[in-house]
Amino acid sequence: MTSFRIRPKFEVPVEKGPEEIVKILKHHLELADHPYDSVEFPGHFIIRIKKENQHYWSPQLNLILEEQSTCCLLRGRYEPHPNVWTLFILLYLAISILILFVGILGFTRINLGLEAKVLWLLPLLGAMALGMYLVSQIGQKLGAEETFDIHHFLENSLEMKIHIV
Repeated sequence: MTSFRIRPKFEVPVEKGPEEIVKILKHHLELADHPYDSVEFPGHFIIRIKKENQHYWSPQLNLILEEQSTCCLLRGRYEPHPNVWTLFILLYLAISILILFVGILGFTRINLGLEAKVLWLLPLLGAMALGMYLVSQIGQKLGAEETFDIHHFLENSLEMKIHIV
């Protein structure tokens, strides 16, 4: 989980059914005094940090439970809060659109034989995108301890070792 992956994930077969897994997780959330709460949708179970303990970079674990013939396939992804994820996607989109328009304008001016000083914005916009990536990595490192805590909670609840890819 300390790699350059944006959203670490795992996929593991579990010998229990989806309803039983959700029941076990809910039981363990109620049993001990954990700083987690959960959200449940059909086929999904999200474990996140309680509001009072959350900070901007707090992660959440999004679990997808797929029932199969012999077992339940448990897919998990550690991700930031959806608001954080959406902000970064929108900023990347804005930078991409600016790169597109600056490129079109600059190379059109070059083809017309005019000065294209606007092209100097391209390295600046690229540096901004790289800076955002580095900020997201720093944020992931700030939430790493909580990510490990959630992962250990999941492993202890399901009584199995889960390898993250």
